[in-house]
Amino acid sequence: MSPRSLARLLLATRALPPRPALFQARAMLRAQRLDDDWALDSSTRPADVAELLRLARGRRAVVELGTATGWTAGALLLADPQRRLTSFDPVAREHRDAYLRLLPRSARERLELVRAPGHEAQGAGVELLFVDSSHDHAATVAEVRAWRPRLASGGVVVLHDYGNPAFPGVEQAVADLGLDGEARGGCFAWRAPGC
Repeated sequence: MSPRSLARLLLATRALPPRPALFQARAMLRAQRLDDDWALDSSTRPADVAELLRLARGRRAVVELGTATGWTAGALLLADPQRRLTSFDPVAREHRDAYLRLLPRSARERLELVRAPGHEAQGAGVELLFVDSSHDHAATVAEVRAWRPRLASGGVVVLHDYGNPAFPGVEQAVADLGLDGEARGGCFAWRAPGC
């Protein structure tokens, strides 16, 4: 990534609360030092992370599908010191541990990494489900269907890259699932019925 592109990305972290912003900026700088262009190119952009954090406010039991670099997981954990996060990803990224070590131990202790695809749902009472995995239509449908019965009353499902022409499967999955929600930035948010 060019120095100018990195500078723009670092400036974009201003959209985040202070602790997640600092973590993401440090992770970006570490990625630059590690020559991890994949992390810099594919990580969830700060504006979308900021929207996710707004949707996550007050939600303590969170599941993420698609850990990738761990940058979004770190932001979710730092935004709420009571939040617990379980993150599913069948692929262990090369530098993920280097990024997660940037988190304080108190945050890392609230993170459970599961090396499995997102459709292998476990647990119950999920208050927020963040789907940012394969972006494939069939996989996204399978993941949402697997987790839907595990959501808490009023739980929120957030699908990343909704409306992104590079990932039409996400928008198609939302339509096929009949989710009645709203587009918020690069995300789609749907709320499970409450009691």
